[in-house]
Amino acid sequence: MWKYFISSISKEYTFRPPASNREISQISEKLNVVLHKKLLELYSETNGIFDSFDCPLIWSTSRVVEDNLFFRNFDDYKDIYMPFDHLLFFADDGCGDLFGYKILNGSIQTEDIYVWNHEDDSRTWVASSLEKFVEGWITGEITT
Repeated sequence: MWKYFISSISKEYTFRPPASNREISQISEKLNVVLHKKLLELYSETNGIFDSFDCPLIWSTSRVVEDNLFFRNFDDYKDIYMPFDHLLFFADDGCGDLFGYKILNGSIQTEDIYVWNHEDDSRTWVASSLEKFVEGWITGEITT
C-alpha cells in the first residue's frame, strides 16, 4: 500500500526492505510508545523511504530510535527546549526541524502530524494523517 501510494505521487523515491518485527519492536521498547497502526504498516512494508539523493522522507526504524533518544536525553537541550518525551519523531526537513506524532499516555492516539521547529521550539500541527504528511511533503504543500 505505501509503496504504491508514494509511487503514485512521485517516482523519485526508493524503498528499503521491510523492517523486521524486532526492528519495529525496538521503537516501542526503547522509546516506551505504542506505535500508530499506519506507521506499523509502513515499516512492515519498508524500513525507510529515501529520495534520489538518499535523503529520508521517512526515517529507518534505527534512526527513529537513535534520534528520539538523543533529543530526549541530551542534557544541553533540557535547558533550552521543552521536553521531547511526548513526541515521536520519524522524519526531518534536512534543516533541523523534525516531524512526528504526539504521544499521550504512552501511545499515539491521533493520526495528526506535528513539526518541531528547532529555532523557536514550537510544535505545530502540519497534517491530519501520515498519508497527508507524505503527500504534502512530496508535493511541497507542507513546508517548514
